Amino acid sequence: MDTTRREWLRAVGGLGVVGVAGCSGTGGSGGAAEGTDRTDSETDESTSSAGRPPTADQSLYLGHDVETISDNIVSGGVPKDGIPAIDDPTFGPPDEAPLDPGDPVFGVVRDGEAKAYPQRILVFHEIVNDTVAGDPVAVTYCPLTGTAQGFERGPVEFGVSGRLVNSNLTMYDRGTDSWWPQVLATAVRGQMQGATLQEFRVVWTTWEAWRAEHPDTVVLTEDTGFQRRYGTDPYGSYNPKRGYYASDRTLFSPLESDGRADPKRVVVGTRTSEGALTFDKETVLAERVLTGDIDGTQYVAVADDVLSTAYVYANPDAVTVKAVDDGYRVDGETHAPDALPLDRTLAFDGMWFAWAGFYPGVDYVR
Repeated sequence: MDTTRREWLRAVGGLGVVGVAGCSGTGGSGGAAEGTDRTDSETDESTSSAGRPPTADQSLYLGHDVETISDNIVSGGVPKDGIPAIDDPTFGPPDEAPLDPGDPVFGVVRDGEAKAYPQRILVFHEIVNDTVAGDPVAVTYCPLTGTAQGFERGPVEFGVSGRLVNSNLTMYDRGTDSWWPQVLATAVRGQMQGATLQEFRVVWTTWEAWRAEHPDTVVLTEDTGFQRRYGTDPYGSYNPKRGYYASDRTLFSPLESDGRADPKRVVVGTRTSEGALTFDKETVLAERVLTGDIDGTQYVAVADDVLSTAYVYANPDAVTVKAVDDGYRVDGETHAPDALPLDRTLAFDGMWFAWAGFYPGVDYVR
């Protein structure tokens, strides 16, 4: 096992569950008992009757068939709920957050309510079962693939299965015990196999940028119910970037390899029912407008200079999108980057190897 992974396992409580769920006695409420590794075929009636997460009307494109993905799921070195999700998150005002300006946070805004989830906390938990503007949601982060994503959870919670595929977090829902690779947002094992979760945008940005753009934000606190060395990332650091995040090495073999870019170069990816597409993040931030296509339909990526992120829109009529000083000009009117008069698709940051592995041959605009 790679040294970095060993350090991580030590940090979250070792190869077993001792010191993980036992820190507060609440790790993985609703999941399997400590030390078990229950499969979908062993889900009991009480679990299956606990409800289901809401699903999308259309399933997302998958670069591999479900069976191939399922067959390539491997142990991440910890048991189910060995990495404990945060089920009772607490939030505080921005003035009290122990964050440096350049620290990564994952930002969410719903119905005017803004929340920030620090990477330094989620690296130890990977899932936060939260409620935002009255809606039950899960905010998720996979440190090995650099992906932060949001899912509607309805009456159920999500937990960490302890498994990975293509280095990516494999979640399970505590209603049906189905397994959901995070990037795919699609169940590959269990009662809900083939279904796709409803998603929402999570913005990967810096604490300084998020706080400036959303001064009324609240921020997830370290009062998680678990004892962790928050601020000491066992994989390395993003501020400045070092360790795993700065290395070309992956800890697990990808489903597919693609040498068009360094494995951990950051791309902004999107996927629909028809296919997938990636934009080089550094390039779109520099040029502000990039275009690509999925199955013959044009998509346009535009930069958000304030939050150092990008948004992707379907542009089937190939209307001109022009960057101007205060936004983007479309049909003679100027719009903010997150509010173009086009159909926005769900897009998020990720490491190139993860997108290339899940979606072999994916178009890469750079």
